[in-house]
Amino acid sequence: MLQVLNPATEEPVATVPAATPADVDAAVARATTAQRGWAAAAPADRARLLRRFAAVVDDHVEELARLEVTEAGHTIGNARWEAGNVRDLLDFAAGGVERLNGRQIPVAGGLDVTILEPLGVVGVIAPWNFPMPIAAWATAPALAAGNAVLLKPAETTPLTALRLAELALEAGLPEGLFQVLPGTGPVAGNALVEHPGIAKIVFTGSTRVGKGIMAKCADQVKRLTLELGGKSPNIVFADADLEAAAAAAPMSFLDNSGQDCCARTRILVQRSAYDRFLELLTPAIEEIVVGDPADERTQMGPLISRAQLDRVRSYVTDDLEGIRGKAPEGPGFWFPPTVLTGLAEDAPCAVEEIFGPVAVVLPFEDEADAIRLANATEYGLSGSIWTRDVGRALRASRAVRAGNLSVNSHSSVRYWTPFGGYRQSGLGRELGPDALTAFTETKNVFISTEGPAL
Repeated sequence: MLQVLNPATEEPVATVPAATPADVDAAVARATTAQRGWAAAAPADRARLLRRFAAVVDDHVEELARLEVTEAGHTIGNARWEAGNVRDLLDFAAGGVERLNGRQIPVAGGLDVTILEPLGVVGVIAPWNFPMPIAAWATAPALAAGNAVLLKPAETTPLTALRLAELALEAGLPEGLFQVLPGTGPVAGNALVEHPGIAKIVFTGSTRVGKGIMAKCADQVKRLTLELGGKSPNIVFADADLEAAAAAAPMSFLDNSGQDCCARTRILVQRSAYDRFLELLTPAIEEIVVGDPADERTQMGPLISRAQLDRVRSYVTDDLEGIRGKAPEGPGFWFPPTVLTGLAEDAPCAVEEIFGPVAVVLPFEDEADAIRLANATEYGLSGSIWTRDVGRALRASRAVRAGNLSVNSHSSVRYWTPFGGYRQSGLGRELGPDALTAFTETKNVFISTEGPAL
């Protein structure tokens, strides 16, 4: 059994059966049968059912949000957005069902066409940091493309996933098409990865675990999408609107208590603006409201678990200089907003993904030095560039090795634009206009016009 704790209180809120390899095997069998019927259904019918699923989710946004607050410690405002994002992803994916077109390619002596066919059964291994939306990133387009989905949520956050599976049935999706298998990574997750009946794995999590999954998928040449770690730069040039950059910086790494692969945890500031930027940043950090995630005024909640709290504490020792905000004392996995200064650019806090509400500020000299620092990491997921110089913004956007960049903002993820990382931040892209094709195989068919009459 899996025990789910409320990270704000440390109180148990639910126990959930943990799936075994036998459970996974049975789920694959059910999904295989359901997928055949789903793929054979008229595209309009699949789209209609997905829109109905979206409508049912919309009717339960507040319920799903409250569940997310309870199991993940997300602020209520964030949790409402996440539930709404699931609804929007389903609607967006439904709109692609009837537009999943092949091509006619000019050839001599006949007609050549491509057909996009579903893969079959897709295994989705979702993380605990954004349980609802990231699960939907894969589930919605995979279903829309005609596949069945087996979703393994993280051990600490299975409740919203289980509820979404119930809502899918309520909306009329076929039994077995979308199943949720709570369990541990080494057992249920590994069984999904190694099962020959799973055509593709979509994994979001740590780079270390992702590498292991990639190696296991290689044995079967299994399709794979990986969304892994990040240590994203927030580059502030001296000509930027420093007031705006400093005001926006806190939530660029404190959103979801810093448990975000896109968190801008390396704040790179041009040396001539460094002192002024810190003057502006200090009150912005100190004023962040950390507390009860169910309170509408709260900006940052707890970390997900005791283990994650211990990990963050291991990086931030008392001797380090910086800016520290406030956090509740007593029960709950609380850590204050923290900005570290005076570190070497290769210090552990400056190069390793902490996955907590901690950022470092590092000075740079000029544009070339900023790009060097921005790329001095094994990751390449996201980043921000603050400048009033359009040419510099374009040059830096091309030079920074990351999959998702923002200029004078911290936006990273929209369901209608592609998302994914360079280097050890991942493999493949999710979301955007090509999301459905990532869950298809391309079949090429040539029909001769010069052979025997048909």
